[in-house]
Amino acid sequence: MQTPFRLNDILLVVVVITSMAAAIIFPDFGARFQALPFYCLMVNFFLSYLSIDLADVWKALKVSSRDILGFTVLKLAILPVIIYFIFYFIAPQYALSALLLTGVSSGVVSPMISNMVKGNSSLVLVVVVITSILAPFTLPALIKIVLAREVTISFLAMLKMLATLIFIPIVLVELIRYLAPRLVAPILKIQFPVSLLMFAFINLGVFYRYAPFFKKEPSVIIMATIVVFVLAAIYCAIGIFFFRKGPLHNHLAGAVMLGNINNVLVIVFSSEFFGPVEPLVAAMYMIPFFVIVIPLRYYRYWKTRVA
Repeated sequence: MQTPFRLNDILLVVVVITSMAAAIIFPDFGARFQALPFYCLMVNFFLSYLSIDLADVWKALKVSSRDILGFTVLKLAILPVIIYFIFYFIAPQYALSALLLTGVSSGVVSPMISNMVKGNSSLVLVVVVITSILAPFTLPALIKIVLAREVTISFLAMLKMLATLIFIPIVLVELIRYLAPRLVAPILKIQFPVSLLMFAFINLGVFYRYAPFFKKEPSVIIMATIVVFVLAAIYCAIGIFFFRKGPLHNHLAGAVMLGNINNVLVIVFSSEFFGPVEPLVAAMYMIPFFVIVIPLRYYRYWKTRVA
């Protein structure tokens, strides 16, 4: 069996947690990065989309269009509402976090995670692109519909922010591929260190403002960790169940598409409109984001043995 993590994966989790802790312990230092999270996230999206070939997306879409449509509706519309109300009655303080994480797009590194567990990566790639394009419209709509009486935030303000974050990097990627394709390979070579730096800047620029809250309520950090692992378990179980009649690699793809979410987008988005609980929960999801590789590999091993 392959090693569950690469060194880079562990390093990413360490950087995320330490930068978040640094912002909370040294808020004056973190305040220096307050203007950067929005732009750092755009850089990360740009680097991630650069490794996605839209031609592959169209090929995979032709093969599994019905499953992709059903899964997308579940991912962006049905499941977020169900999860929200479950948490609303069980742990209301974390209901909004659950809605945001469930309703956000699949993570742009999901195809890589799918490769690690031998899932249907073509299917994953299509859903990543489709949910990324739709999320700027569906997520603000969900928030306004589900929280209509509690949230007075402008739908257009949320839509504008998410659309800017997602569509500008996509346009830039396509321009580079068309006008300067030789730049793609050199940029991808520095993808990881640059992404790591962007994650650190995002956390420093977000969490410094919540330092008094976290110092006063340290138990929230523990609860946030519990919440994200519960959510990850639910996501994987539902993803597998959705594709239960299909081949094993589709089971794993379903778990990855729901379990590997765009939590960094939620960190920046929620820090702008909500907080402090929502950005914290989104940041802590970085841990199960990679940890789910382990149970999914054991699931593959178990299903193969049974077969």
